[in-house]
Amino acid sequence: MATADQLGILRELTTATITTILLKKGIRNTWMRGPMPFADGQERVAGEAFTLRFVPMREDLATPESWTSPISTRHAIEDMPEGAITVVDAMGFTDAGIFGDILLARMKKRGVQALITDGVMRDAAGVLDVGLPVWCSGIAAPPSIAGLTFVGWQETIACGGVAVIPGDVVVADGDGAVVIPAALLDDVVKLGPEQEQLEGWLVSEVEGGAKLPGLYPPNDETKARYAAWCKQKG
Repeated sequence: MATADQLGILRELTTATITTILLKKGIRNTWMRGPMPFADGQERVAGEAFTLRFVPMREDLATPESWTSPISTRHAIEDMPEGAITVVDAMGFTDAGIFGDILLARMKKRGVQALITDGVMRDAAGVLDVGLPVWCSGIAAPPSIAGLTFVGWQETIACGGVAVIPGDVVVADGDGAVVIPAALLDDVVKLGPEQEQLEGWLVSEVEGGAKLPGLYPPNDETKARYAAWCKQKG
């Protein structure tokens, strides 16, 4: 389980930095295709994934009556723990909104941090009023049952082409959403601040007129200059 200190560090790291670190660890497919900030100015979020899954609509299952079923988004929301980031597999379907303002309002009341989906939202104005951070693929007026069937929660899903397992850590910012496998959390937390400090120094070197070959990625000479800078910086 991610600690408060670890999540605090992750909220200071860009998703670009995280994808680079994971790439160096051999994990390439971590950035979800589709989910982008629903509103301007959403702050970076970091938390453990709570997963939901939709499948294609089947007429006998995707009905208004299904909303009162024990297997429903309503019951799933009541299982969401405080601090979770809800990640929803909607198969990239964009013709029906998975959630609207009422469901989001309940999620916010339960202390959920954010919603991330490769699907779309409905009730756009209401969603903005609720203020729960959302990363999604757009907006559609019809409800989910117009094209999707909800089948469960807290199982391994695919969101935006990325495998997400309950307990994985998700970070989302203006560049989208990234999944950190739970087993690699310690590595990302340790290496992330170092990576961002190095890249900040590299930018200053470029602004000072340094040429890219040998600078980025750094060769031995550049690494030595960076080490000296770190030592001087203290």
